Amino acid sequence: MQYFTLLIKPAGPDCNLKCRYCFYAGKTGLFGPGRHRMNDEVLERLVGDYMGQGFAQGHFAWQGGEPTLMGLEFYQKVVELQEVYAGEGQVVGNSLQTNAILLDERWCEFLHEHNFLVGISLDGPQKYHDHYRQDHVGGGTFERVMQGIDNCRKHKVEFNILVLLNDKNVAAPDELFDFFIENDFKYLQFIPCVERDAQTGEITDYSITPKQYGDFMCRIFDRWQEIGPRQLSIRMFDSILARLLRGEHTVCKFRRRCNEYVVVEHNGDVFSCDFFVEDRWRLGNIMETPLAELALGKRKDEFARLKRKIGNKCTVCRYGTYCHGGCLKDRIILSDDYSCPDYFCESYQQFFDHTLPRFQILAGEL
Repeated sequence: MQYFTLLIKPAGPDCNLKCRYCFYAGKTGLFGPGRHRMNDEVLERLVGDYMGQGFAQGHFAWQGGEPTLMGLEFYQKVVELQEVYAGEGQVVGNSLQTNAILLDERWCEFLHEHNFLVGISLDGPQKYHDHYRQDHVGGGTFERVMQGIDNCRKHKVEFNILVLLNDKNVAAPDELFDFFIENDFKYLQFIPCVERDAQTGEITDYSITPKQYGDFMCRIFDRWQEIGPRQLSIRMFDSILARLLRGEHTVCKFRRRCNEYVVVEHNGDVFSCDFFVEDRWRLGNIMETPLAELALGKRKDEFARLKRKIGNKCTVCRYGTYCHGGCLKDRIILSDDYSCPDYFCESYQQFFDHTLPRFQILAGEL
């Protein structure tokens, strides 16, 4: 059976922060007002159905909204169910993407004991982080995030840092890089922000331009190479090395097909991708249809094959086999045509022009 993983939204779009640039907060309208939480029946069906696929190594990625809003007891039940439904020799992994606000010592003891990999959202030094990542009364969250990180370190929780590049921090690559090095953060990923305003259809003011993204990543690459690639893991760079060494990327936006995971919402609804949680790409509900039938069915395959729907510009591009047209979400940011070039197409061309020969040397050394 074809392998797939799960990206799960147990608290739906609910969050204890109010980040202005959050694309998922708007999904509340899809599920209705009020509190959104996954109940025990949906959770058990999800775990049992997925573990029943018999994958030698399965993975549950818990995201949001803010997944820690479910409370620690929810995840204690998760690991109990995983043990109940695991087949002989079956290995299961869990990851948690969080704003880290609720990660006290009790949480971190649990995360360490059960080997959760934690992704923590941190947009750089305080003046950048607090600009957009605020709580519901407009207060900054930097100090609370750093306390959550301290708790992770104290209890030896494995974590990485996710940085959303916006119009403020994208202009400061050296300042961000120095901050991450000074704080001994070993695993980083940089996500470029681009969104359309739902009312006007225009690109939002907190989004970044292709030139800004290209300049930022080129400078980060130079700094990364200066300190030695083995000293710091940057997800996009690791993916390019994987492509050179093994022929396949590890980040989905550069892969040939969009089929490595499905999104499971709090109510059991399944979608093709977290950027496409919308009626058009709703695959069904796990309480009505077996998970594998949804994840591997015709509707999901239709979505996966959209990645191959590229225009002439991509067909003749010298880097076409490196980015495969980029992310579907970024292809339709200016148009509803999936064959349009990725919004960040020029960024990737600039970046590969600047770095690819050096990546090839690094791959040879590795």
